[in-house]
Amino acid sequence: MLFDRVSVPVAVCDVYGAVLLANPAMAAECGTTPGRLRGEDVLELFRPQEATQVERIAEALRLRHRSRYQVSVCWRAPSGAERFGELTADPVSDTAGETPSLLVMLRVEGEREHSPAEPVPVTPVEARVLALLAGGATTAHAARETGLTVDGVNYHLRRLSARWGAGNRTELVARAYALGILATGVWPPAAAPPVPPSAAPA
Repeated sequence: MLFDRVSVPVAVCDVYGAVLLANPAMAAECGTTPGRLRGEDVLELFRPQEATQVERIAEALRLRHRSRYQVSVCWRAPSGAERFGELTADPVSDTAGETPSLLVMLRVEGEREHSPAEPVPVTPVEARVLALLAGGATTAHAARETGLTVDGVNYHLRRLSARWGAGNRTELVARAYALGILATGVWPPAAAPPVPPSAAPA
């Protein structure tokens, strides 16, 4: 099959980002086989650098705009290195009225060696959501406090859960404390202050 022989990482996804079909090159970037990628969320496999990019694309797809969409992403390679690059998604369908699938191509732009001393990357919004959850906030309350929608809060929680392998919200909060994202010994819970570069371990 020609799709399998293409050297560029390629996948076909539904409009929600679930992988329907992936070639070996795409699977290799995730350290797995094409069959195991089926049903996975492409934006959890390859983390967007900016959530606003994803929101704009989702709105455009909802309005059935047919354009090429590009998202800057990063992901953990099988070697442990942090890679970064760009996902390009093209809506494809047999007829104009049909709900399109997305032909997704990955362009690898480079990688950074993994360092155990490197701080765990979370955005200020993600840290705020985690602090609110640690204090017992519901998803709706967290949405009001951060100015996000409920779907927006759930999007960030899904990303964090996939990144850290957390099975539920309790485990997600526990990981946030263990990784130093949330400050210890304070109430209400709050994000830990960022470590200045000069104070980071060598």
